[in-house]
Amino acid sequence: MPRPILLTIRIDAMRHNLSVVRKAIGQSRIWAVAKANGYGQGIAQAVKGFADADGLAVLDLAEAQQARASGWTKPILMLEGAFAAGDLAEMKHLGASTAITGIEQAAMFNNASIVPDSVWIKLNTGMNRLGIPSLENHERLIRLTQDLSHRTQSPIHFMMHFACADMATGWESQFDEFQAAFAALKSGLAKHVGQASLANSAAVFRHPQTYADWVRPGIALYGATPFEDTTAAHSATGLGLRPVQSLTTQIIGLQTLKAGDVVGYGARFRAARPSRIGVIAAGYADGYPRCAPDGTPVWVDGRRVPIAGRVSMDMITVDVTDHPTVQVGSAVELWGEHLPIDEVARACGTVGYELMTAVMPRAPRKILDGQG
Repeated sequence: MPRPILLTIRIDAMRHNLSVVRKAIGQSRIWAVAKANGYGQGIAQAVKGFADADGLAVLDLAEAQQARASGWTKPILMLEGAFAAGDLAEMKHLGASTAITGIEQAAMFNNASIVPDSVWIKLNTGMNRLGIPSLENHERLIRLTQDLSHRTQSPIHFMMHFACADMATGWESQFDEFQAAFAALKSGLAKHVGQASLANSAAVFRHPQTYADWVRPGIALYGATPFEDTTAAHSATGLGLRPVQSLTTQIIGLQTLKAGDVVGYGARFRAARPSRIGVIAAGYADGYPRCAPDGTPVWVDGRRVPIAGRVSMDMITVDVTDHPTVQVGSAVELWGEHLPIDEVARACGTVGYELMTAVMPRAPRKILDGQG
């Protein structure tokens, strides 16, 4: 019999979440972000779940190749562009658009013998990761755009990434800078300037003025909230999203403790009363965070119970003292339909993105498409 842990992925939930974004954004088009192997779901699942999106945004050539092999015929955007000149020829072959995220990439593009037909320049408007600085340097951007336009068969498009779109304030300066740079480009080089993309998942739900021509939702499409503030309105449920991932397993052992007995490595948990401990078939080698503190919720046999003791490689221990019906074989959900991934992430001091993308290959997958 195989170990009982299972990662279930619901393609129908992906379709639903895309429809929620579509309803919010009006006439803007959607790049469905499928980097990190479709946020852990798999590129093939992203292709099916986001079939109604206008384009697919991925990180590297392997993901773009998988998308085409899985039947994706719509536009593809390479979010970090080319890592070597030869990548540009493969993008051309795949019909993918490339990002230009720095002066060095722009030079590589201009010197390559084969380049893709479509380019998106990423502007650094204040996040200070990838991107070409735009602040007070509009003339340089105009010259760069003009140089790149000599190599392409379409206008040059522009995008940026918000640092604080999940907040009520703090995003405006980036938005204003992008608007100023884009206006300068339109004024100085109108026929070579194409479309714009600004909004990520958080901006989709909070800042409609940022929608522009394209939005680029990621985490929301997979059923987790983009907001650190996970009050009811900003929870995944409050946003109308459905969980795509469920990580489930079973209780495989029970221990009876006296007051003062300890559990697990480092003896982190010490029973304050006579206690009953359930042992779960999952651990950090499956992708569950080792940093999960005592009290992190786990859904067991219809009720939430707290983690009790350090997460180990293959096992998690939980306090089921107040849940007397738990027995060996009882159903466990680590996150999913009954326990939001964002709640587990918050308890662990991280975000749903990390948990979702960290599930290890040794956890078997089950794909549900909602078709029966």
